[in-house]
Amino acid sequence: MCAARRPGGRVVRGCVRVSTPSLGTSGSRFRHAAVFYRGLDDMVDRVAPFIAEGVARREPVMVAELPDRVDALTSVLGQDASAVTFLPMAEVGRNPARIIPAWREFVDAHPGQRVRGVGEPAWAGRSRPELAECQLHEALLNVAFDETTDFDLLCPYDAAGLPGDVVAGAMRTHSDLGDFGRAEDYGGAGYAVAQFQRRLPDAPDERVEIWFGVEDLAGLRSVVRRLAEGSRMAPGVTDDLVLTDHELATNSVIHGPGRGVLRGWQEADTVVLEVSDLGVITDPLVGRRTISEWSDSGRGPWLANQLCDLVQIRSSELGTTVRLYASV
Repeated sequence: MCAARRPGGRVVRGCVRVSTPSLGTSGSRFRHAAVFYRGLDDMVDRVAPFIAEGVARREPVMVAELPDRVDALTSVLGQDASAVTFLPMAEVGRNPARIIPAWREFVDAHPGQRVRGVGEPAWAGRSRPELAECQLHEALLNVAFDETTDFDLLCPYDAAGLPGDVVAGAMRTHSDLGDFGRAEDYGGAGYAVAQFQRRLPDAPDERVEIWFGVEDLAGLRSVVRRLAEGSRMAPGVTDDLVLTDHELATNSVIHGPGRGVLRGWQEADTVVLEVSDLGVITDPLVGRRTISEWSDSGRGPWLANQLCDLVQIRSSELGTTVRLYASV
């Protein structure tokens, strides 16, 4: 590894500052840590040593980050960067529900090995619904990867650019706060379930609303298509939205209480659809577990997450709502 000296006299080996305390320990199992930074240089100073430590231990390392973060990290890591798998977070994490399957695939690809990752799903400029799903995703990681998983995951947060409640929320979803020690407000799996059971904000008054049963499924497809085409949505995106809504409505009829309600509206350049019914989903990871192409169980939520820009699923004893977002 190369040696250099960064401003302030800090010695760097492999172009990485090595004086930072280790954020991962070989004796723990799943370790979910947050690190807070201000500015790109600060992020690199806090995250690059964690990556370099994993490379030095010959642990598989995957980093899911935005392009400017990847460029900065690879520059500082030097030759160590070649040992790291980089994922484009803006693509993988556009819909945050796609991130857990990516981490699961990475962990499962290295059985018997301790692995580590860096993932930053919440960044400045994301919409409020997107940030809400980033927070739910971070909470659900504590369900998806429990104490049986040898996995160190570090999640950077831009303390200068993100809303204060998002930064505060990280203290509920991460058991380790790096320089700040253990999170006193950490909620664990119980907090994740509670977030999954929270109601979504009400749909706006200006909306299409249709109650449906099995006899209405064909007509429902026509309604969704007209709504999408009326917004000048691209034909391929329209087809995806019609298919996804049909799968969810069919779930309500066949696997749920037999009836449901479709609501649809437009927000700026986004078409929003939601399907609600009185059924209850008990698995908070619904739609986040990879399923077979031919599987009937969980097909609707999984398909929604693959085809839509954003998906919000909430379920409690009051019923279930799946809300879909598709850009025009």
